Amino acid sequence: MNLFKTGILIAALTALFMLCGWLIGGTGGMLIALAIAAATNLFAYWNADKMVLRLYNAEEVTRADNPGLYGIVEQLADRARIPMPRVYIVDQEQPNAFATGRDPAHAAVCVTSGLLRIVNSEELAGVLGHELSHIKHRDTLTMTVTATIAGAIGMLANFAFFFGGFGFGGRRGNALGILGMILVAMVAPLAAVLVQLAISRSREYDADREGARVSGHPMWLASALDKIEGVARETQNPVAASHPATAHMFIVNPLAGTRMDHLFASHPDTANRIKRLREMAGVAGPWG
Repeated sequence: MNLFKTGILIAALTALFMLCGWLIGGTGGMLIALAIAAATNLFAYWNADKMVLRLYNAEEVTRADNPGLYGIVEQLADRARIPMPRVYIVDQEQPNAFATGRDPAHAAVCVTSGLLRIVNSEELAGVLGHELSHIKHRDTLTMTVTATIAGAIGMLANFAFFFGGFGFGGRRGNALGILGMILVAMVAPLAAVLVQLAISRSREYDADREGARVSGHPMWLASALDKIEGVARETQNPVAASHPATAHMFIVNPLAGTRMDHLFASHPDTANRIKRLREMAGVAGPWG
């Protein structure tokens, strides 16, 4: 089912990319956009995870480098019945984490140094259980591919704005002239974000639930989310701010000022997530 949803999402983003091409350059622009979208989809499938890790200057760690972190990931991966993912650390003050990779056999889990400083081993297990759930259900494919395509749509919008500003909007072949340029420059990035976020929040709730089962204790993740949210709200993440298309990959929103559980939020409200986890713990208690 997740693969079907991924296909629908990629198709929607590709259609949006083609619409942008049509608005900029008519039929010719649409065909060029189709070719670019096809190349972007193919490239993103094979390389998006590497791009994201490189973007955040993530450093791979081994058991010898950090036996505690590596051991927790190894134990949880075994409980989740997935291959051992690669483990990375990002030198970033904001406490956060994300997973990436096209499938469980080619996956990576990444935590920030800020996260390791504020959580204990149990809370870290809760966070990592959440991220391994994304890997198990192949959410990481959707996250990495949509981040790449949404970023490409943003670049296309900048391209439209640049050429529109220099008066190229009235060329023959442009579907709507300067109006088309304006629509692409203003509406396309917003539309891409809405498509990207359409499934992001529901998947976070699903990953919270499954992650709690993987770690065995819903309150471990609930406690971690409470700590992370409190610090992340006050801590900047410059890379995420410069590349907002990657924000939905993190366990909590790395961007400031988006705490509400509304249409434009990349994540559910953290308080709602903690409430659900507490309800899980109250109903079923810890799972061994």
